[in-house]
Amino acid sequence: MATLADLIRDIPDFPKEGILFKDITTLLHDAAAFRQAIDELEARCRPYGATKVVGIESRGFIFAAPLADRLGAGFVPARKLGRLPAETVRAEYALEYGTNTVEMHRDAIDPGERVLIVDDLLATGGTCRASIDLVEQLGGVVVGCAFLIELTFLDGRAALPGYEIQALLSY
Repeated sequence: MATLADLIRDIPDFPKEGILFKDITTLLHDAAAFRQAIDELEARCRPYGATKVVGIESRGFIFAAPLADRLGAGFVPARKLGRLPAETVRAEYALEYGTNTVEMHRDAIDPGERVLIVDDLLATGGTCRASIDLVEQLGGVVVGCAFLIELTFLDGRAALPGYEIQALLSY
């Protein structure tokens, strides 16, 4: 029986030379494997008692929405700049070259709400850190962060001190 890791395809030199891209689409199109990934995330994250699940654009949506449904929590998208129609809060984060911005609707999280942040991949931690900042600007309490994959050699956990981190697979 294939493991989740067996179903993730390596794509060398994508999106640029020297990068070994972890392609999750091969896992996603296997219904049993996708269900297993959501099952495992649910088992690890249920104890947090989240009332909202924030999914980080765009692949984080794939895992966050079904996880929110399973947990009986609301789903909140954290989106790239300019993609949300109502009033937003925003946070900027560093990229290898330059910066980027993530936004969330100002009315998406109520003060004191317990929030789980979900993305497909933890790399440097910049996008997750910015999403944590948005939740906390709105008065939410981040109870954990969950990922399908963690690239441990990039030390993304260093950007997230004091937060519970769950990753199903580590490379």
